[in-house]
Amino acid sequence: MINITKPLLGEAEQRAASEVIASGWVTQGPRVAEFERAFAAYCGAKDAVAVSNCTTALHLAMIEAGVGPGDEVILPSMTFIATANVVLYCGARPVFCEVRAEDFNMDPDAIEPLITPRTKALLPVHQVGMPARMDRICAIAKAHGLVVVEDAACAAGASFQGHKIGKPFGKYVCFSFHPRKVITTGEGGMITTDDEHAASQFRLLRHHGMGVPDTARHGASKVIFESYLRVGYNYRMTDIQAAIGLEQLKRLDGIVAERRRRAAMYDEALRRLPGVQVPQAPPDVYFNYQNYVITLTDEARMSRDDLMQYLLDRGIATRRGIMTIHREPAYAHMCAGMKLPVTEHAADHSMQLPLFPQMTDEEQDTVIRALRAALGA
Repeated sequence: MINITKPLLGEAEQRAASEVIASGWVTQGPRVAEFERAFAAYCGAKDAVAVSNCTTALHLAMIEAGVGPGDEVILPSMTFIATANVVLYCGARPVFCEVRAEDFNMDPDAIEPLITPRTKALLPVHQVGMPARMDRICAIAKAHGLVVVEDAACAAGASFQGHKIGKPFGKYVCFSFHPRKVITTGEGGMITTDDEHAASQFRLLRHHGMGVPDTARHGASKVIFESYLRVGYNYRMTDIQAAIGLEQLKRLDGIVAERRRRAAMYDEALRRLPGVQVPQAPPDVYFNYQNYVITLTDEARMSRDDLMQYLLDRGIATRRGIMTIHREPAYAHMCAGMKLPVTEHAADHSMQLPLFPQMTDEEQDTVIRALRAALGA
Protein backbone atom coordinates (compact mmCIF):
# COMPACT_ATOMS: atom_id res chain seq x y z
CA MET A 1 0.00 0.00 0.00
CA ILE A 2 1.22 3.49 -0.86
CA ASN A 3 0.00 5.49 2.13
CA ILE A 4 -1.54 8.95 1.93
CA THR A 5 1.25 10.22 4.19
CA LYS A 6 3.86 9.13 6.73
CA PRO A 7 5.40 11.09 9.61
CA LEU A 8 9.15 11.59 9.30
CA LEU A 9 10.54 10.41 12.64
CA GLY A 10 13.96 8.94 13.34
CA GLU A 11 16.77 8.37 15.82
CA ALA A 12 16.93 12.02 16.89
CA GLU A 13 13.30 11.91 18.07
CA GLN A 14 13.84 8.56 19.80
CA ARG A 15 16.90 9.89 21.59
CA ALA A 16 15.11 13.09 22.67
CA ALA A 17 12.12 11.19 24.06
CA SER A 18 14.40 8.74 25.88
CA GLU A 19 16.31 11.57 27.54
CA VAL A 20 13.09 13.05 28.89
CA ILE A 21 11.93 9.67 30.18
CA ALA A 22 15.28 9.17 31.91
CA SER A 23 15.05 12.63 33.52
CA GLY A 24 11.90 11.70 35.42
CA TRP A 25 10.04 14.86 34.33
CA VAL A 26 7.67 13.70 31.62
CA THR A 27 4.64 16.00 31.81
CA GLN A 28 4.55 19.72 31.00
CA GLY A 29 7.85 21.18 32.08
CA PRO A 30 11.18 22.57 30.85
CA ARG A 31 11.09 20.95 27.40
CA VAL A 32 7.62 22.37 26.74
CA ALA A 33 8.96 25.85 27.56
CA GLU A 34 11.94 25.26 25.26
CA PHE A 35 9.69 24.10 22.43
CA GLU A 36 7.49 27.18 22.87
CA ARG A 37 10.47 29.53 22.61
CA ALA A 38 11.85 27.74 19.54
CA PHE A 39 8.49 27.66 17.75
CA ALA A 40 7.79 31.34 18.44
CA ALA A 41 11.23 32.26 17.12
CA TYR A 42 10.71 30.17 13.99
CA CYS A 43 7.39 31.87 13.22
CA GLY A 44 8.44 35.37 14.23
CA ALA A 45 5.78 35.59 16.95
CA LYS A 46 6.35 37.15 20.36
CA ASP A 47 5.04 34.10 22.21
CA ALA A 48 3.87 30.52 21.70
CA VAL A 49 1.88 28.34 24.10
CA ALA A 50 1.91 24.55 23.72
CA VAL A 51 -1.30 22.61 24.29
CA SER A 52 -2.60 19.07 23.86
CA ASN A 53 -3.88 19.46 20.26
CA CYS A 54 -5.15 22.03 17.77
CA THR A 55 -8.75 21.64 18.89
CA THR A 56 -7.83 22.74 22.42
CA ALA A 57 -5.71 25.54 20.93
CA LEU A 58 -8.73 26.80 18.99
CA HIS A 59 -10.98 26.46 22.04
CA LEU A 60 -8.67 28.58 24.19
CA ALA A 61 -8.34 31.13 21.38
CA MET A 62 -12.13 31.41 21.18
CA ILE A 63 -12.34 31.95 24.95
CA GLU A 64 -9.70 34.70 24.91
CA ALA A 65 -11.39 36.27 21.87
CA GLY A 66 -14.40 36.72 24.14
CA VAL A 67 -16.66 34.37 22.20
CA GLY A 68 -19.63 33.29 24.29
CA PRO A 69 -23.34 32.48 24.28
CA GLY A 70 -25.28 34.43 21.67
CA ASP A 71 -22.20 35.32 19.62
CA GLU A 72 -21.48 34.29 16.03
CA VAL A 73 -18.20 33.28 14.42
CA ILE A 74 -17.76 33.24 10.64
CA LEU A 75 -15.72 30.35 9.24
CA PRO A 76 -15.67 28.08 6.18
CA SER A 77 -17.75 24.91 6.18
CA MET A 78 -15.01 23.27 4.11
CA THR A 79 -12.67 22.32 6.95
CA PHE A 80 -12.28 19.67 9.64
CA ILE A 81 -15.25 19.57 11.99
CA ALA A 82 -13.21 20.66 15.03
CA THR A 83 -13.00 24.20 13.63
CA ALA A 84 -16.75 24.62 14.08
CA ASN A 85 -17.01 22.48 17.22
CA VAL A 86 -14.91 24.92 19.26
CA VAL A 87 -17.44 27.67 18.50
CA LEU A 88 -20.20 25.48 19.90
CA TYR A 89 -18.06 24.69 22.96
CA CYS A 90 -18.30 28.40 23.81
CA GLY A 91 -22.07 28.48 23.39
CA ALA A 92 -21.78 30.52 20.20
CA ARG A 93 -23.06 29.84 16.67
CA PRO A 94 -20.83 28.99 13.69
CA VAL A 95 -21.81 30.88 10.52
CA PHE A 96 -20.54 29.13 7.42
CA CYS A 97 -18.90 31.15 4.65
CA GLU A 98 -18.24 30.24 1.02
CA VAL A 99 -14.72 29.39 -0.15
CA ARG A 100 -12.78 30.38 -3.25
CA ALA A 101 -12.78 27.64 -5.89
CA GLU A 102 -9.11 28.19 -6.66
CA ASP A 103 -7.70 27.49 -3.18
CA PHE A 104 -10.62 26.27 -0.99
CA ASN A 105 -9.97 29.12 1.47
CA MET A 106 -12.51 31.53 2.97
CA ASP A 107 -13.74 33.91 0.25
CA PRO A 108 -13.25 37.51 1.46
CA ASP A 109 -16.05 38.65 -0.85
CA ALA A 110 -18.50 36.38 1.01
CA ILE A 111 -17.70 37.58 4.54
CA GLU A 112 -19.37 40.97 4.92
CA PRO A 113 -22.90 39.85 3.95
CA LEU A 114 -22.73 37.41 6.90
CA ILE A 115 -21.68 39.97 9.52
CA THR A 116 -24.38 40.86 12.05
CA PRO A 117 -24.35 42.70 15.41
CA ARG A 118 -23.74 39.27 16.98
CA THR A 119 -20.56 38.54 14.99
CA LYS A 120 -17.57 38.32 17.32
CA ALA A 121 -14.77 36.76 15.31
CA LEU A 122 -13.55 35.52 11.94
CA LEU A 123 -11.98 32.06 11.83
CA PRO A 124 -10.14 31.57 8.52
CA VAL A 125 -8.51 28.21 7.80
CA HIS A 126 -5.26 27.77 5.89
CA GLN A 127 -6.60 24.82 3.91
CA VAL A 128 -4.20 21.88 3.44
CA GLY A 129 -1.34 24.31 4.16
CA MET A 130 -2.36 26.93 1.55
CA PRO A 131 -2.46 30.32 3.31
CA ALA A 132 -5.75 32.21 3.15
CA ARG A 133 -5.99 35.82 1.94
CA MET A 134 -5.13 37.28 5.33
CA ASP A 135 -4.63 40.84 4.06
CA ARG A 136 -8.25 41.14 2.94
CA ILE A 137 -9.69 39.10 5.82
CA CYS A 138 -7.92 41.24 8.43
CA ALA A 139 -8.99 44.45 6.70
CA ILE A 140 -12.63 43.34 6.95
CA ALA A 141 -12.16 42.37 10.59
CA LYS A 142 -10.61 45.74 11.44
CA ALA A 143 -13.43 47.61 9.73
CA HIS A 144 -16.02 45.76 11.81
CA GLY A 145 -14.13 45.43 15.11
CA LEU A 146 -13.81 41.62 14.91
CA VAL A 147 -11.16 39.29 16.31
CA VAL A 148 -9.28 37.09 13.81
CA VAL A 149 -8.23 33.60 14.91
CA GLU A 150 -6.27 31.61 12.31
CA ASP A 151 -6.76 27.86 12.06
CA ALA A 152 -3.27 26.97 10.90
CA ALA A 153 -3.55 23.26 11.76
CA CYS A 154 -1.95 22.34 8.43
CA ALA A 155 0.21 25.40 7.81
CA ALA A 156 3.51 24.98 9.69
CA GLY A 157 6.29 26.15 7.37
CA ALA A 158 3.98 28.02 4.99
CA SER A 159 4.18 31.78 4.36
CA PHE A 160 1.94 34.60 3.16
CA GLN A 161 3.42 37.73 1.59
CA GLY A 162 6.83 36.90 3.02
CA HIS A 163 5.61 36.31 6.59
CA LYS A 164 5.62 32.86 8.16
CA ILE A 165 2.22 31.56 9.15
CA GLY A 166 2.36 31.81 12.93
CA LYS A 167 3.39 35.46 12.97
CA PRO A 168 -0.14 36.63 13.68
CA PHE A 169 -1.94 38.56 10.98
CA GLY A 170 -4.87 38.65 13.38
CA LYS A 171 -4.86 37.89 17.10
CA TYR A 172 -4.11 34.17 17.53
CA VAL A 173 -2.77 31.37 15.32
CA CYS A 174 -3.45 27.70 16.14
CA PHE A 175 -1.35 24.74 14.94
CA SER A 176 -1.67 20.95 14.97
CA PHE A 177 1.10 18.40 15.44
CA HIS A 178 -1.06 15.37 14.58
CA PRO A 179 0.82 12.62 12.65
CA ARG A 180 -0.84 13.70 9.37
CA LYS A 181 0.61 17.20 9.67
CA VAL A 182 3.96 18.40 8.30
CA ILE A 183 5.65 17.92 11.67
CA THR A 184 4.29 15.84 14.54
CA THR A 185 4.51 15.25 18.26
CA GLY A 186 2.03 12.36 18.03
CA GLU A 187 -0.71 14.66 19.26
CA GLY A 188 -0.16 18.26 20.24
CA GLY A 189 -0.90 21.84 19.35
CA MET A 190 0.44 25.38 19.64
CA ILE A 191 -1.01 28.89 19.87
CA THR A 192 1.14 31.80 18.69
CA THR A 193 0.35 35.40 19.57
CA ASP A 194 1.89 38.83 19.97
CA ASP A 195 -0.35 39.52 22.98
CA GLU A 196 1.62 38.85 26.18
CA HIS A 197 -1.44 39.02 28.43
CA ALA A 198 -3.32 36.52 26.27
CA ALA A 199 -0.33 34.15 26.35
CA SER A 200 -0.33 34.29 30.16
CA GLN A 201 -4.04 33.47 30.17
CA PHE A 202 -3.54 30.53 27.81
CA ARG A 203 -0.95 29.16 30.23
CA LEU A 204 -3.42 29.47 33.09
CA LEU A 205 -6.30 27.91 31.21
CA ARG A 206 -4.35 24.92 29.88
CA HIS A 207 -3.38 23.90 33.44
CA HIS A 208 -6.67 24.09 35.37
CA GLY A 209 -6.22 27.81 35.99
CA MET A 210 -3.34 27.14 38.40
CA GLY A 211 -1.41 30.33 39.12
CA VAL A 212 1.91 28.67 40.06
CA PRO A 213 3.66 26.58 37.39
CA ASP A 214 5.06 23.20 38.36
CA THR A 215 8.57 24.35 37.45
CA ALA A 216 8.38 27.11 40.09
CA ARG A 217 7.30 24.70 42.82
CA HIS A 218 9.92 22.16 41.81
CA GLY A 219 12.80 24.61 42.12
CA ALA A 220 11.59 26.52 45.19
CA SER A 221 13.59 26.60 48.43
CA LYS A 222 10.43 27.34 50.42
CA VAL A 223 7.04 25.63 50.42
CA ILE A 224 4.70 27.11 47.80
CA PHE A 225 0.96 26.49 47.78
CA GLU A 226 -0.74 26.90 44.43
CA SER A 227 -3.94 28.86 43.88
CA TYR A 228 -6.43 28.59 41.03
CA LEU A 229 -7.21 31.91 39.38
CA ARG A 230 -9.64 30.81 36.66
CA VAL A 231 -11.75 27.79 35.81
CA GLY A 232 -9.39 26.05 33.42
CA TYR A 233 -8.82 22.79 31.59
CA ASN A 234 -6.33 19.95 31.33
CA TYR A 235 -4.93 20.96 27.92
CA ARG A 236 -1.25 20.34 28.67
CA MET A 237 1.44 19.05 26.33
CA THR A 238 3.95 16.59 27.80
CA ASP A 239 7.70 17.08 27.88
CA ILE A 240 8.04 13.86 25.87
CA GLN A 241 5.99 15.41 23.07
CA ALA A 242 7.87 18.70 23.29
CA ALA A 243 11.24 16.94 23.04
CA ILE A 244 10.06 15.25 19.84
CA GLY A 245 8.69 18.59 18.62
CA LEU A 246 12.05 20.30 19.04
CA GLU A 247 13.68 17.71 16.78
CA GLN A 248 10.81 17.94 14.30
CA LEU A 249 11.15 21.72 14.16
CA LYS A 250 14.77 21.28 13.04
CA ARG A 251 13.48 19.19 10.12
CA LEU A 252 10.59 21.49 9.17
CA ASP A 253 12.16 23.51 6.35
CA GLY A 254 13.66 20.39 4.79
CA ILE A 255 10.36 18.52 5.00
CA VAL A 256 8.52 21.39 3.31
CA ALA A 257 11.18 21.66 0.61
CA GLU A 258 10.83 17.95 -0.20
CA ARG A 259 7.04 18.16 -0.21
CA ARG A 260 7.23 21.06 -2.64
CA ARG A 261 9.64 19.13 -4.88
CA ARG A 262 7.29 16.13 -4.96
CA ALA A 263 4.32 18.43 -5.60
CA ALA A 264 6.13 19.99 -8.56
CA MET A 265 6.63 16.48 -9.99
CA TYR A 266 2.89 15.83 -9.68
CA ASP A 267 2.17 19.20 -11.29
CA GLU A 268 4.33 18.41 -14.30
CA ALA A 269 2.89 14.92 -14.75
CA LEU A 270 -0.78 15.75 -14.19
CA ARG A 271 -1.41 19.28 -15.43
CA ARG A 272 -2.24 18.09 -18.97
CA LEU A 273 -4.18 15.02 -17.87
CA PRO A 274 -7.79 15.28 -19.10
CA GLY A 275 -10.20 16.07 -16.31
CA VAL A 276 -7.56 16.96 -13.69
CA GLN A 277 -6.99 20.37 -12.16
CA VAL A 278 -3.79 20.62 -10.10
CA PRO A 279 -3.47 23.02 -7.14
CA GLN A 280 -2.52 26.61 -7.93
CA ALA A 281 -0.69 28.73 -5.36
CA PRO A 282 -0.79 32.54 -5.77
CA PRO A 283 2.64 34.16 -6.26
CA ASP A 284 2.59 35.74 -2.77
CA VAL A 285 2.01 32.37 -1.07
CA TYR A 286 4.58 29.77 0.00
CA PHE A 287 2.52 26.58 0.05
CA ASN A 288 3.81 23.75 2.26
CA TYR A 289 1.72 21.04 0.48
CA GLN A 290 0.57 19.43 3.68
CA ASN A 291 -1.74 17.68 1.24
CA TYR A 292 -1.64 17.47 -2.54
CA VAL A 293 -5.25 17.92 -3.66
CA ILE A 294 -6.47 17.53 -7.24
CA THR A 295 -9.92 18.52 -8.50
CA LEU A 296 -11.73 16.52 -11.18
CA THR A 297 -13.45 18.56 -13.87
CA ASP A 298 -16.33 17.62 -16.18
CA GLU A 299 -13.81 16.16 -18.65
CA ALA A 300 -12.85 13.36 -16.24
CA ARG A 301 -13.75 9.87 -17.43
CA MET A 302 -14.91 8.75 -14.01
CA SER A 303 -16.26 10.27 -10.80
CA ARG A 304 -14.07 11.21 -7.86
CA ASP A 305 -15.40 8.32 -5.77
CA ASP A 306 -14.87 5.77 -8.54
CA LEU A 307 -11.34 7.04 -9.09
CA MET A 308 -10.56 6.72 -5.38
CA GLN A 309 -11.79 3.12 -5.42
CA TYR A 310 -9.82 2.39 -8.61
CA LEU A 311 -6.63 3.60 -6.93
CA LEU A 312 -7.36 1.74 -3.69
CA ASP A 313 -7.81 -1.49 -5.66
CA ARG A 314 -4.26 -0.94 -6.91
CA GLY A 315 -2.76 -0.33 -3.49
CA ILE A 316 -2.86 3.48 -3.54
CA ALA A 317 -4.47 5.30 -0.61
CA THR A 318 -6.36 8.55 -1.21
CA ARG A 319 -8.72 10.74 0.81
CA ARG A 320 -11.54 13.08 -0.11
CA GLY A 321 -10.31 16.63 -0.44
CA ILE A 322 -11.87 18.37 2.57
CA MET A 323 -15.11 17.68 4.43
CA THR A 324 -18.09 20.05 4.53
CA ILE A 325 -19.36 20.58 8.05
CA HIS A 326 -22.79 21.90 7.11
CA ARG A 327 -23.65 18.53 5.50
CA GLU A 328 -22.57 16.42 8.49
CA PRO A 329 -25.29 14.78 10.64
CA ALA A 330 -23.96 16.50 13.77
CA TYR A 331 -24.85 19.89 12.24
CA ALA A 332 -28.14 18.95 10.57
CA HIS A 333 -30.18 20.70 13.28
CA MET A 334 -28.67 24.10 12.48
CA CYS A 335 -27.87 23.77 8.77
CA ALA A 336 -31.05 22.31 7.26
CA GLY A 337 -31.46 23.57 3.71
CA MET A 338 -28.14 25.43 3.69
CA LYS A 339 -26.53 25.64 0.25
CA LEU A 340 -22.91 26.57 -0.36
CA PRO A 341 -22.50 25.66 -4.05
CA VAL A 342 -18.79 26.50 -4.44
CA THR A 343 -17.94 24.65 -1.23
CA GLU A 344 -20.06 21.63 -2.17
CA HIS A 345 -18.68 21.35 -5.71
CA ALA A 346 -15.10 21.63 -4.47
CA ALA A 347 -15.68 19.02 -1.76
CA ASP A 348 -17.41 16.56 -4.11
CA HIS A 349 -14.79 16.74 -6.87
CA SER A 350 -11.49 16.95 -4.97
CA MET A 351 -9.21 14.25 -3.59
CA GLN A 352 -5.85 13.96 -1.87
CA LEU A 353 -2.99 12.00 -3.40
CA PRO A 354 -0.13 10.34 -1.48
CA LEU A 355 2.61 12.82 -0.61
CA PHE A 356 5.29 12.56 2.08
CA PRO A 357 9.02 13.36 2.24
CA GLN A 358 10.09 9.70 2.31
CA MET A 359 8.12 8.94 -0.86
CA THR A 360 10.24 7.26 -3.52
CA ASP A 361 10.28 8.04 -7.23
CA GLU A 362 8.92 4.54 -7.84
CA GLU A 363 5.96 5.12 -5.52
CA GLN A 364 5.14 8.46 -7.09
CA ASP A 365 5.46 7.03 -10.60
CA THR A 366 3.04 4.26 -9.59
CA VAL A 367 0.45 6.85 -8.56
CA ILE A 368 0.94 8.85 -11.76
CA ARG A 369 0.70 5.79 -14.02
CA ALA A 370 -2.48 4.67 -12.28
CA LEU A 371 -4.08 8.09 -12.75
CA ARG A 372 -3.12 8.12 -16.42
CA ALA A 373 -4.56 4.65 -16.92
CA ALA A 374 -7.80 5.58 -15.19
CA LEU A 375 -8.34 8.92 -16.89
CA GLY A 376 -7.29 7.92 -20.38
CA ALA A 377 -4.01 9.68 -21.10
